[in-house]
Amino acid sequence: MVSIRPPFANYLSVFFAMKNTLFPNINNDEQHSAAQLSQHINTEHNSKAYTHTLTVIGQAITPYLLDGVLNKIKDVFSPTGAAFHHLHQCLGDDVIEVRGTLNSAQLENINPLLGDVSSAFNFDIGLQASRPSLSQPGLLVMDMDSTVIAIECIDEIAKLAGLGEQVAEVTAKAMRGEIAFNDSLTHRVACLEGVPVAHLKKIRDSLPIMPGIQSLLAYLKQHNWKLAIASGGFTFFADHLKARLGLDFAISNTLAVSENLLTGKVEGEIVNADVKARTVKQLAEKWQIPTSQTVAMGDGANDLVMMAESALGVACHGKPLVNEKADVAIRIGSLHSMLYFLDK
Repeated sequence: MVSIRPPFANYLSVFFAMKNTLFPNINNDEQHSAAQLSQHINTEHNSKAYTHTLTVIGQAITPYLLDGVLNKIKDVFSPTGAAFHHLHQCLGDDVIEVRGTLNSAQLENINPLLGDVSSAFNFDIGLQASRPSLSQPGLLVMDMDSTVIAIECIDEIAKLAGLGEQVAEVTAKAMRGEIAFNDSLTHRVACLEGVPVAHLKKIRDSLPIMPGIQSLLAYLKQHNWKLAIASGGFTFFADHLKARLGLDFAISNTLAVSENLLTGKVEGEIVNADVKARTVKQLAEKWQIPTSQTVAMGDGANDLVMMAESALGVACHGKPLVNEKADVAIRIGSLHSMLYFLDK
């Protein structure tokens, strides 16, 4: 028997008008089946007016779960239509775009709510008024420590020097924005005086690169994007990652060395939040990339300024403050999830 589905736009106009449910015609068994979602969500959006796009990312999203997400934010967001993202299931994730209008609250006030919804359903969720496009060249500037790699390099150096807890505590405070970055870096680096450069090589050779980074970078390269690291970490690691990952640019701090030992000092200008933001602007100008096509991604408080300089600021498994202040946050998925917050 051939089943005939009602026109998608008509179907949406019916179920979006329903209170507290998106799928009134689905029985209890079907609402918990991820396969049922494709029976009601199309690959193209309808033509209804909208102001914002809600992106929902997860594994095996069901009608019940999608319905639950939208019900939790119904006081601030009214849907007008839904479609699969153009990368839906291409990289192993279900990705649904829900278009709609913002009811009252400002986006920055909604982020804490989205964090709660993300936790409740174990999905990544982002709400955007505009998005950079993959159809035009763009720029991605990434933090390094705890973003491109899963460690804070200075903490790992300190561990090998027997100063792990002391330095890690200062690092954590700096990343939460509790102390000035320049002061914290100077203090932590001073603790490393006398550490052999061989310790840095040992860390470099075992860097834990974040899952999803290769997919993210490869896809952006295919679409003529420029890729860079702007890090408050160290050139010993950032320059290595630039070469290893095929990036276009990297800037970070230089540890002073004498006779193959760290001197406990940083050479030159400290790469802090302001320098990171300046890097975004300078690289965009250098490569003639419009601001609307710039993305900054990081996890710590010192990444917020470069996020503000960019069209899209992405928190990557960030500190609570960063998740709330960034435009969108990757809390659950891998780094390639950033692609889902871009337009075609």
